[in-house]
Amino acid sequence: MIIKSLKLKNYRNYELLDLNFDPKTNILYGDNAQGKTNILEALYLSGTTKSHRGTKDRDIIRFGCDESHLETVVEKKGSCFQIDMHLKRNSPKGIAIDKIPIRKASELFGIVHFVFFSPEDLNIIKEGPAGRRRFIDLELSQLDRIYLNNLSNYNRVINQRNSLLKEIYDKDNLIDTLEIWDMQLVEYGTRVLERRKQFIEQVNEIISDIHYKLTGRKEKISLIYEESTGNMSLENVLKKNRERDIRMKSTSAGPHRDDVCFVTDKGLDIRKFGSQGQQRTAALSLKLSEIELVKQVIHDTPILLLDDVLSELDKHRQNYLLDSIHDIQTIITCTGLDEFVNHRFSINKIFHIRNGQAVKAN
Repeated sequence: MIIKSLKLKNYRNYELLDLNFDPKTNILYGDNAQGKTNILEALYLSGTTKSHRGTKDRDIIRFGCDESHLETVVEKKGSCFQIDMHLKRNSPKGIAIDKIPIRKASELFGIVHFVFFSPEDLNIIKEGPAGRRRFIDLELSQLDRIYLNNLSNYNRVINQRNSLLKEIYDKDNLIDTLEIWDMQLVEYGTRVLERRKQFIEQVNEIISDIHYKLTGRKEKISLIYEESTGNMSLENVLKKNRERDIRMKSTSAGPHRDDVCFVTDKGLDIRKFGSQGQQRTAALSLKLSEIELVKQVIHDTPILLLDDVLSELDKHRQNYLLDSIHDIQTIITCTGLDEFVNHRFSINKIFHIRNGQAVKAN
């Protein structure tokens, strides 16, 4: 699976952009705030319909314009697909595959698969549980169409239930309608929970060996999924917490409050007691496991988007990462080319990004 080309019109700081990518390694280099990450974001958006930053469509459109257009050409197992996306300020985005409009974003599912790696990912263990849940959700939403549907329904029900809890606080005659939302919450929440646990098991089969090699054969790690409901079922917890939820006007337990724990083979909780170096190494192991898992599930290679990550890693971890991605189409952003020259890393195409312009530099 490779991205052949990307065309942008009125996208963020790009008025017009036309890039043809190499099937192997592509480097986008330039100073900060020139638009390198915007190119990676556009690619990710064209495959998933969402920005990795969580940005709304209207904020992606170039300042002073009403709409934006993206065209991405993907080659997969000998066939080419053209994905067109129109972003509009005041209406939903329009998507077409091979110039045929699609009604649901889920129809885009499975055409292209990205693994996005940014410096923020290295802090996934150190920071709050929202980032760890987001990691699972972003990956599973690309791998599993049913999960994507269940998660969307779960989030919709949570929002409806929270709105109702706010109303009940003032009008307690609405309390009977809470049962309807609780039933749906249990249904979709249980499905989301089971698939997440399965995903963690799949990651555990891969991450231990990767981490062992990355740490110079010093330690192994595994992931433990931590449910916010403890040992109780979601249904029982919702009943038990009902009074509290009404008082707090929000849903206090469920998959939207779950977390993931990283534990070494010596029983150390890296999240609580690991050094910053340990936490970063575990985060890198997690990303490399994600790449390997995607390969196994889709029986193809994903496209790797590396956003200024190498500057955040020491020489040993840089080498390990670069050695791990030699067979994958990779698009890398960086501020300079020194780190690649020093590694004698084969670069196939280099683009210099400056003020919303991309110039081929080799």
